[in-house]
Amino acid sequence: MIQRLPEWLTIRLPRPDTIEEVKQMMRKARLHTVCESARCPNLPECWSKKTATFMILGDTCTRACGFCAIKVGRPLSVDGEEPDNVAEVTRELGLKHVVVTSVARDDLADEGSGQFADTIRAIRRKCPQTIIEVLTPDFKGKRWCIKNVTDAKPEIFNHNIETVERLQTIVRPQAKYERTLQVLKTVKELDSSIYTKSGLMLGLGESKEEVVKTLKDLRGVGVDAVTIGQYLRPTMRHLPVNTFIHPKQFEEYEKIGMDMGFAFVASGPFIRSSYNAIEFSKKVMAERLAAQGV
Repeated sequence: MIQRLPEWLTIRLPRPDTIEEVKQMMRKARLHTVCESARCPNLPECWSKKTATFMILGDTCTRACGFCAIKVGRPLSVDGEEPDNVAEVTRELGLKHVVVTSVARDDLADEGSGQFADTIRAIRRKCPQTIIEVLTPDFKGKRWCIKNVTDAKPEIFNHNIETVERLQTIVRPQAKYERTLQVLKTVKELDSSIYTKSGLMLGLGESKEEVVKTLKDLRGVGVDAVTIGQYLRPTMRHLPVNTFIHPKQFEEYEKIGMDMGFAFVASGPFIRSSYNAIEFSKKVMAERLAAQGV
């Protein structure tokens, strides 16, 4: 049965010409975006502003999460030119904040962490003033893989917990709640100057108490920023929506998160991990300049 969307889940589409311009730029550079592969509802808005989240390591994932529209299968070999291509498009778009994510690559010994590091360094060479945020898989919790990324010095390290503990085996059966917390904790242990970030989707059957506990657990391992959004079923093959959360409830979760001590909380029906990520980046830049006495 097709669910009718509530009135607050409507999107105004912007001019298609700007969207097509960004799309062609990505195709020319042989790059993928999570915006397309994950069927993100914010794609029209973000692309019309010439912003996008780069998805490195191909467009085929080795995991089959119940919520995700990215295709699953045997990935192609790693593209050695990809880091420079990402950096060049970042420069061409004039991005002040760039988000780099990837598919899970359980087939690689380093879980793809080396490609993350190379991409960060390539962007830094061509765009030294750009804030770099990475949104990584869990690297199976391997500390040395996490260190590969933190050694490259991204400003923000994002790794999503996605849902509450009780629903983990249904929503992302090849990941683990405690492993996600450990990844985020390890980032802070390796480099406390890197901001950590995580996100979760609502509407999969979680209770308010479970959401609050998840926020407490994230704050307990030093996470600085959190995003909270509505899960939307990408296709009929994916998990159904249990509940459409009212915007007032999202506002309450934002207040709860800020009261817990998070530096930044973005909570709303259309919030996604990298949607309007530049808002957190403004805070990062302000704190960086303050630390430098500027």
